[in-house]
This record gives sequence, C-alpha cells and structure tokens, in this order.
Amino acid sequence: MTPPPSGRRPVSSTAAAVGAKIRLRRQQRGMSAAEMARRAGLSKATLSQLEAGNGNPTIDTLDAIAIALRIPIADLLARDADTGPVFRPGTDIEPGEVSRELLRRISSGNSLEIWRLRIPPETELPGVPHATGTIEHLLIATGHVTAGPVDAPQDLGPGDMLAFAGDAPHFYRTGAEEVDMTVVFASPIST
Repeated sequence: MTPPPSGRRPVSSTAAAVGAKIRLRRQQRGMSAAEMARRAGLSKATLSQLEAGNGNPTIDTLDAIAIALRIPIADLLARDADTGPVFRPGTDIEPGEVSRELLRRISSGNSLEIWRLRIPPETELPGVPHATGTIEHLLIATGHVTAGPVDAPQDLGPGDMLAFAGDAPHFYRTGAEEVDMTVVFASPIST
C-alpha cells in the first residue's frame, strides 16, 4: 500500500461520511460555509477540511456544528443502515427529569425520526425549529399537554395526535401530570 503524501493522513470512511453530512445539512439550510463557520465558532478553513473528510473533529467541535445546524449530534454520526427488526425496551426516569429517546430512524424520500418524549408536571419546554420543510407529529400516550406552534397551540390528551410545521418556533407545556408522547419528525431529503 502506498503511503499518503507526507503530512497528510488517509481519509477515513467515518470522517468522509461525517463531512458529507455536515455539508448536506448546511446546504439544506441554505447556509454558506462562512455563515456556518461563524455560527459554530470555527474557522472557514477548519469547516472546509471537515466537510472534505480531512479532519478529526472533537466531540465539542461536532456538538458546536450540530447546534449551529439545529440538529442532534447523532445526526452527524449515524450510519444509514437497516439491520432488520429493532426492539427498544421501555426505560425508567427519575421524577422531574425530562427524557428524550431516539427510538428509530427510517430513510426514504423523507428522513423520519421517531422519539419518545416524557415531560414532568408543570414544565414548559421550548421546541427548537428544525430543518426547513420538517413536519413534527405528536402522539400522546398519557397525560395532557399544550403543544404546537407558538401562535396556534393545541390542548392534547391521551390518544390525540397533532402534526405541525416543525421548522417554526413551537413548545410543549404540561399541567398537573407527567406527559408521555411519541414524536415523529419527517424532514425532506435534498438530492
């Protein structure tokens, strides 16, 4: 095997995949490399190297990029593969704790993510706007919640489902009881 030119490391498949995802998500948001670098607190040269798959970013760097892109950090690291049936057993949480769990990621013409969201009583949780064109779906299992776009919230109870534009400001507010809901994000995939 021929060694890489001096001073250059070979591009790993992981670095290349992460770089491609950073570039794709940035372009989906119509964000320039300069704007993305500014929002993430990076130099434009560093971002360019990462997008080219030539970097070895720290978790802190990936976290800054994910925050700038308004996506979970896992979106930059997840491998797209369907390995068959997936079982996610239920989990316990401490009283007063907010819990978010990614239950399933499904690829197609849309990127679908299924999350479980449990919110303690008397809690208001702001929703961060997602990628342009994202539709958020809420399915309430237990409890009552006021949720949805800040300008048109809905009161929801067990069995209720609400779909709304997730790319605008939204929130979730509980009353006297804990809420357990399933949240599905459907985001368009740009080609």
